[in-house]
Amino acid sequence: MKGSSYILASGYPYRALARILTILILLGISATSTAGSREQARQMHDRLVGIPPSDTVLSQMTDLIEQGDTNAAAYLAMENPAFYSVTLKNWITPWTNESGDVFQPLNDYTATVIGIMRDDIDFRQILSGDILYVADSALGLPSYANNSNAHYQAIEQRDIDLSQDLVASTQSAVTGLPAEATAGVLTTRAAAKAFFIDGTNRAMFRFTLINHLCTDLEALKDTSRNPDRIRQDVSRSPGGDSRIFMNACVGCHAGMDPLAQSFAYYNFAYQDDPENGALEYHAQDQLDPQTGSRVQAKYLINSNNFVHGYITQDDSWENYWRAGKNANLGWSAQLSGSGTGAKSMGEELANSDAFAQCQVKKVFSNVCLRNPEDDADRSQVEMMVNDFKTASYQLKRVFAESANYCKGS
Repeated sequence: MKGSSYILASGYPYRALARILTILILLGISATSTAGSREQARQMHDRLVGIPPSDTVLSQMTDLIEQGDTNAAAYLAMENPAFYSVTLKNWITPWTNESGDVFQPLNDYTATVIGIMRDDIDFRQILSGDILYVADSALGLPSYANNSNAHYQAIEQRDIDLSQDLVASTQSAVTGLPAEATAGVLTTRAAAKAFFIDGTNRAMFRFTLINHLCTDLEALKDTSRNPDRIRQDVSRSPGGDSRIFMNACVGCHAGMDPLAQSFAYYNFAYQDDPENGALEYHAQDQLDPQTGSRVQAKYLINSNNFVHGYITQDDSWENYWRAGKNANLGWSAQLSGSGTGAKSMGEELANSDAFAQCQVKKVFSNVCLRNPEDDADRSQVEMMVNDFKTASYQLKRVFAESANYCKGS
């Protein structure tokens, strides 16, 4: 019978059944696609915010993902106040203390980084800007005080919305620090309390490397650098053996001391309780009674360890690591590699390739819950580093790109 090959035993034409099967398959693919997009949206939100999205937000994010606008979906998730008060606060807080403790109250360092990210300000400003974020004065909170963290503790206690109620200001206007002496978070009260307290101010430099260049002094040891600016407090014969100095101590101090000299006018001053202390800066004509200059006395402590060592006269600095093995940190050719004060030294660090790579890797690890581990991950990080630089160092964008990459399939 002509055409019998198109008739099934059930009586349905083969072509008709084929069309029905095709429709069912397409419907199945569509359903799978929708389910996948929805799960991806949920995972993006969970990774960025740490709490489940509302049904409305989840649907909106799903639609954006299906339209191919995954970054917009991530930005929608980041509108949730918990992104700022939980995700970012917990991510940033360990940078503000030597022990890397996340369980610390909100402070001016953390709030300022959150504000810079929220407002898409060039992230390099965290190491050089005259910038400070405080709560909106209309909220009636205790005012910012140079010798107290009460303002920021009140923000937390009252559960103030950091996505709305942080206001950008300047350190020079709020704290009275001269504008030329401001250096982003390095000159916040919280940073001073953690890293300018007592000691020799080398801690501020070391923890800036750890937190913002993702490296420590041990990895930067270079005994080929000129030791001419190593301070007097470093013994040249530890334990009576000069070889220890030449083969170990000089490797860190030759590069660190001329850079940490940029902090020579800073201190964290307190009487009995550091909780009531404040950042101290020797401005023009403010002379330290022990040094007779603007240089803080801590720069001349233990001078008898090696009396022929370098005596700090001012806050001029030079980056000896622009040559030698640490040139691979990628120092900017647009900067000279020397200057005066913390602001210009912060610019030197923030314009390095290492700074950009560090921020991206930290975000990737925070969002993806792992370090980059294979070629695909490393290629993604490299792409995000390039995007970070070309997009005016907007770090929130890196969060969005990381969430997109790790949203699952």
